[in-house]
Amino acid sequence: MTVQREDLVTSSDGAALEVWIDQDLCTGDGICAQYAPEVFELDIDGLAYVKSGDDELLQDKGATTAVPLPLLAEVVDSARECPGECIHVRRVADQVEVYGPDAE
Repeated sequence: MTVQREDLVTSSDGAALEVWIDQDLCTGDGICAQYAPEVFELDIDGLAYVKSGDDELLQDKGATTAVPLPLLAEVVDSARECPGECIHVRRVADQVEVYGPDAE
C-alpha cells in the first residue's frame, strides 16, 4: 500500500502520527498483522514489525511508519489488543505516545 501525504493520520491538534513496535516485548501472536496487515507483518523470526508505505518490512530497532488515515482504527485496535503491549502510536512532532502502553 502506498501512503499518500493526505492519507496520513493526524491527531486532534493536527500532528501526524507514526507507529512502532518494541520487538523486545513482542510475543509473536500476530494480532497486529491480523488487524492491519498493510502496516504490520510477522517476520521469519516470529516477531512483528512495521512496514513502510511501500510495503517494505522495517526491521531496524525502533523503526517507525506513518499511520494511514484509512487504517487508524485498526492500528489503534492492534495497540489495545496486543498481549505484549509493544505497539506504540505517537505524534511525530513531539514523540508523545497517544495510543499504546505508555499513552498518557
